[in-house]
Amino acid sequence: MKQDIYTKIKEGSLKYEDYIFEVLNNIENRNKEINAFISINQNIKNEIKNIDENIRNNKERKLEGMTFAVKDNILVTGLSATAGSKMLKDYKASYEATVIKKIKEAGGVVVGKTNMDEFAMGSSNETSYFGVVKNPHNLSKVPGGSSGGSVAAVASGMVDVALGSDTAGSIRQPASFCGVVGFKPTYGAVSRFGLIAMSSSLDVIGPIAKNVSDCEMIFDIIAGKDDYDATSVEVVSENKEWTLDDVKNLTIGVPKEYFVTGIDQEVKDNINKFISKLKELGIKIKEISLPHTEYAIACYYIIMPAEVSSNLARYDNVRYGSKIDDLNIQNLKDLYFKTRGDGFGREVKRRILLGTYVLSKGFYDQYYTKAQKVRRLIKQDFDKAFKEVDLILTPTCPDVAFNFGAKKQDPISMYLSDIFTVPMNLAGIPAISLPLAKNKDGLPIGLQLTMPEKFDKKLLKISKIIELLINYN
Repeated sequence: MKQDIYTKIKEGSLKYEDYIFEVLNNIENRNKEINAFISINQNIKNEIKNIDENIRNNKERKLEGMTFAVKDNILVTGLSATAGSKMLKDYKASYEATVIKKIKEAGGVVVGKTNMDEFAMGSSNETSYFGVVKNPHNLSKVPGGSSGGSVAAVASGMVDVALGSDTAGSIRQPASFCGVVGFKPTYGAVSRFGLIAMSSSLDVIGPIAKNVSDCEMIFDIIAGKDDYDATSVEVVSENKEWTLDDVKNLTIGVPKEYFVTGIDQEVKDNINKFISKLKELGIKIKEISLPHTEYAIACYYIIMPAEVSSNLARYDNVRYGSKIDDLNIQNLKDLYFKTRGDGFGREVKRRILLGTYVLSKGFYDQYYTKAQKVRRLIKQDFDKAFKEVDLILTPTCPDVAFNFGAKKQDPISMYLSDIFTVPMNLAGIPAISLPLAKNKDGLPIGLQLTMPEKFDKKLLKISKIIELLINYN
């Protein structure tokens, strides 16, 4: 919440309910052109009753009154949970995700659920059943995906902050395209209970905000072990507030594999310009190698579809899924074919087919087992690099936001949008995208910072200093 709004509520010259009315009115107007939201929280008035009293009596919680947009694959009781798919277009969540419980307990206000690539499968927000999301910086450009709705809601000023999920860069890539901060925590640092699964060994929930401080504040609330998620872990604590002098004692690694042929020249130039600035400040920069980076996309597009094939098997119109009225359904096989064929979009079908293939008899060892071995090698690359450097700096994406339709007919080209973000998901390590600069057309360029697993809080503290050095406008 903006400081002036907070002050007015504290003084009694503004009611929080009136402020929320203005927020919702702004969303209604802006959403017509951006299409960031799928649904709005109709119960919001009942959820904000105590906020005025808490603020005026100095009893405010850490997130008191902060407005949240939530990606529509994270469950909020009573609200839609479509995952951007026709298959779940009428589904409303019957229970609350752990992250939502924590946010509400800390005073955060969920204003609505945001648009996304169908079942989080996409890098441009063009696969959603509910239409494309547009980039607030240029409405003819994609916002990135799959958390495009959440990122666009923050970038356009419709909400203070948002939650997204990141499986291959789905928070960081759109954050880069839209000029905001997007943080992917260590795998397991944030509970996945209440997240509609896409790829269970890769999915991570994380915050999106205009600055690192807000991301840090949200992460501190949502992080931690959860009895409902066996993969959840505790991260290393970091209470020290870092200064520029502290950062000067670090060694920052720059992997040569991230500056290859094909990267947009303006992206490359702006990253190199910032690296030169760090050197001038006395910060140690060291070129490193992550030799298995070139295999990351191929590895990901074997492991992820295999898990998609398994996770999406439940949507069969018997246990889950949208109903269709077809009097010609003769048997269970007909039911599966027609409901899954009608309910899933093209990209989802493509990944289910690919995943089923790599898990099939005769191909499991040839593809899936081999991909898991490569995944381990990618993790070992990072482990080795972090023995030489404290932090790794890369571009977030090889390019800036592109036109709608530019990559839709070429899946490989679309998949390569995540080439710089996928390795961190495969390795399970934390990464953050910071807005660095804008190109000649005014489109944002992102900078990515990475640290070893469980060092999320240290990464966020250091990122606040890097953010000051960038001074993005």
